[in-house]
Amino acid sequence: MVMLLFGAGRWAPGWGRGSALWLLFTLLGGITSRAAEYRPLPPAAPVGLTADWLIHDVGRNRLILYLPGYHASAHAYYQYVRLRRGQPFPVAFAAQRGLSLFVDNQLIFTADRAGPYAFDLAQRLPAGLVPGTHLLGVWQPGGTPALASFTSEVTATKPDATFDTTAEIAQARAPGPLGQNVLLSFLLVLGLLYGGVRATYQPGLARVFRFDELFGNTSEQATFLARPAFSLLNMLLVLLFGLSFALLLTALHTGLENLPLVRQFVAVPERAIVARVLFYAALIAGFVLGKYLYVSLLAYTFDLRELVAVQYREFLRTTLLAGLFLPFVLLLYLGLNGSYPAAVAGTAAAVIALVLVGTVLRVLHTVHQRASLLNLHLFAYLCATEILPLLILLRLLVFTT
Repeated sequence: MVMLLFGAGRWAPGWGRGSALWLLFTLLGGITSRAAEYRPLPPAAPVGLTADWLIHDVGRNRLILYLPGYHASAHAYYQYVRLRRGQPFPVAFAAQRGLSLFVDNQLIFTADRAGPYAFDLAQRLPAGLVPGTHLLGVWQPGGTPALASFTSEVTATKPDATFDTTAEIAQARAPGPLGQNVLLSFLLVLGLLYGGVRATYQPGLARVFRFDELFGNTSEQATFLARPAFSLLNMLLVLLFGLSFALLLTALHTGLENLPLVRQFVAVPERAIVARVLFYAALIAGFVLGKYLYVSLLAYTFDLRELVAVQYREFLRTTLLAGLFLPFVLLLYLGLNGSYPAAVAGTAAAVIALVLVGTVLRVLHTVHQRASLLNLHLFAYLCATEILPLLILLRLLVFTT
């Protein structure tokens, strides 16, 4: 620019300083207008749903991008959308009964039946919401929404638009092919391990799994309860029980790895099914074996050490007996979950509750035969050793599935 002005003054000596300044401002204005002409435009506002959904990260308490190949299925998914009154926002999807849509945590739709739905989302905005960007939430109680069926194409609202309703609804709760194959493989291994233990420890196994002793009081039962609880056979059976219980909890998407106390010590990816099964099995086996120390400590505190052996032995036997039914419940879940997701999930949760409550009731019955539960001191001890752990387990395993 300086050279240009110098040249202009040299070849046109009649120009004054005003002419030179005029030329300078003219050139600068041209450069500025050309720069403004090529300025990048702002991104277009979203006009419909996208394939990018968000899920709630419990540990960090924030929304993160949902990756189908990494994260496990969830009950609720979210997406930011731009809604304006008078501007159509068509949506179409396949839903189970009870699926609900929320805009900024305000309910706008609930499916009263299973089937396809299509409507204008902008017409269902709550009265108090202003136009702009809002958080759309999709929640399926007792299952997973069929995200693949959600679309905002205008053609989806035409009468001749068809949905593969059966396939979409079946997808809502059934585990993916990879997860189902992993669970079935673990079930096969579990059956082989139970068969190996039965062939190796047949006499001892027959003494442990005697259903007639659960509802009677014989001399053989008293002898059995007096034997040591920690034998090699019992340790193997505890590990097998932990594995069978872990498979059922993994299928129900319990999410124990998201507990704050657990996340401080170990990080288990939600999509790593094998790691979750092994992690759950270790937790369950550790709980069953560690309860002996817990009961012993409280028995020492309450001065009831003579009840430790009988109480823990009865807890161990009833738990191992109940564990024989868990693989069949898992087979029922995997077989019928696609057709009856809510009923099968409720049945599996009820079986877990029955195992936990039945074990506690059996322990209370056995202890009551040796000391009356009307004793307030003994009742407080049993509340601390049996009732309180039961309530915690019900909260973690039943009311979160």
